[in-house]
Amino acid sequence: MAREIHFEVFRRVGAKGAWSLHDVRSDRDSAIELAQGLMASEKATGVKVVKETYNDDTGDYLTLKIFEEGHNQVKVPVAQEDTPHALPCFKPEDLYSYHARSTIRRLLPDFLARNRITVTELIHRPDMLEKLEATGTLYQHAIQKVSVAQAANTATPVQQIVKGLNELATQAIQRVYRDQRKGLFPNPHAHQFAQLAEQLGGQGDAAYIFNAALANHLKDANGWDEKVQLLLTVMENAPAAEGPRKLVLSSIDAIMAEVMGGSAALHELMGPADTLAVALGQLVELFLGRAPRDAKGGLSKLTHHFAADDLAEARTAVADRIVAEFKSTKRLVPNSLVEELKALRSLANKVVLGVGKYLSHEDLVAAFTLRSKRLVNQEVLSTHIDGAQPDEKVERLLFVEENVIGAENKRLLAAFVLPVVNSAPFENFFNNAKTPILGRLQRLAALQGKVRRSNFIEVQRQEITDKIDRLAFNAAAAARLFEGLDARSANHVEKATTLLKLTLGGFFTEGALSAKAREMILGYLATPGFLAGYFAGLPNAEGETDKAMAALIADLDKAGITAETGLRSIAA
Repeated sequence: MAREIHFEVFRRVGAKGAWSLHDVRSDRDSAIELAQGLMASEKATGVKVVKETYNDDTGDYLTLKIFEEGHNQVKVPVAQEDTPHALPCFKPEDLYSYHARSTIRRLLPDFLARNRITVTELIHRPDMLEKLEATGTLYQHAIQKVSVAQAANTATPVQQIVKGLNELATQAIQRVYRDQRKGLFPNPHAHQFAQLAEQLGGQGDAAYIFNAALANHLKDANGWDEKVQLLLTVMENAPAAEGPRKLVLSSIDAIMAEVMGGSAALHELMGPADTLAVALGQLVELFLGRAPRDAKGGLSKLTHHFAADDLAEARTAVADRIVAEFKSTKRLVPNSLVEELKALRSLANKVVLGVGKYLSHEDLVAAFTLRSKRLVNQEVLSTHIDGAQPDEKVERLLFVEENVIGAENKRLLAAFVLPVVNSAPFENFFNNAKTPILGRLQRLAALQGKVRRSNFIEVQRQEITDKIDRLAFNAAAAARLFEGLDARSANHVEKATTLLKLTLGGFFTEGALSAKAREMILGYLATPGFLAGYFAGLPNAEGETDKAMAALIADLDKAGITAETGLRSIAA
């Protein structure tokens, strides 16, 4: 099975600072070296490196902390650690808790996917537990992973934790075997679950028995879509009484969340997709309560419940999967950064509609920022601009800026733009006398306009715009643009209106070049007889002088010359 591995470097600042992602590396030694460097340079009070292994078949991650160091020992709650963890379990019933089931799902993704079952089905079905025990190595490795993670946060020896968890798991498994032999697990039809819930009302083990009945009911389902349909049928026939109804709905919601949280189940339900962008788009549609394209019966039915705001836990699982996919290293559209960014923007515009109680704005921004960070690097950007003309290189980089988020990502991108605009090829391209000067100036003004509208930090934005303006000013001077315009005609009105049209037409960069154009326009306005000549050159100007004057002042204002300055400068 295909696997992708990367290493995430986290750092902590301050005595009680939270962990924040600093960088992502593809090489283990490089990641550890970076973490050690952060500590050595005192840029962090704590660092850790987490290995993330992505299983392309299931879409799940295996997370393992491989390095940690800190000046001060900060006790981090176990639930906040990124490694597989075990909450304290003292009796078999604890293994049925939400956190325990989440841990089992992370530890046994391949086994669950291969057998097309959820965690709830596994821990309530004797045949599946027997099959898991028979794997031997897989079962023991799961116990050991939990034990090692738990030992890292306690003073208890790992061997003792392994022994305790083995005994606990054995007791839980034997309990299921024993209850099955005693006939405790019913196997009702879909319409009989309401009656079963009413019969179990008030019993301490009601959820345990009811979930076992659901596991039996799903046993012969032909695929995940049929399982979803069976679960929804039971849900739609839930009893009206509050207690039994709550038992049915909570059990269905928990199992449905496990289905939605499993990549293998989602892949089968959603169908094949050419790219991750397509798959994520369908997942977002599902989350928003819209049936994805070519959705089967069960999935289509599920979207109606999501639209009605049912199944909160299942919908949360879909939201978590969306965020996880955005954080993953897999490209949305391989080999095309333009299509990748277009897909990212399109997905962002859709998923933002679902921000609320199931999907937080902060989590979504963090996920998009991380994905942006993985696109703003030397390898990706160099490939993106490779072979392009100097002006097109800047254009392409500015397109990236429009579609990534995060102040740090913007800073890194601007640092990539600066060498391009400062390069000799860029200057030579715009100093090429074979290309008409007005075409070169208009292109520079368009690029500068995009930079000025960008969200680069102010210092970098100003540096880039100043550089483009200097280049435009020098190119205009070398071509003797203003001298040529001045010598072309003796009519000062024509000279002023020509420069005004060029300014309003986007031919001059903001800065020294546009200031020079405004200076010359004001000089022509101050020429004796300008206003009379201006009115004389207008068709049908008789009786419309006020309107003509107002239009001139409005154009001057658009060119950066205030009405007060314009009126003071115009000579009659």
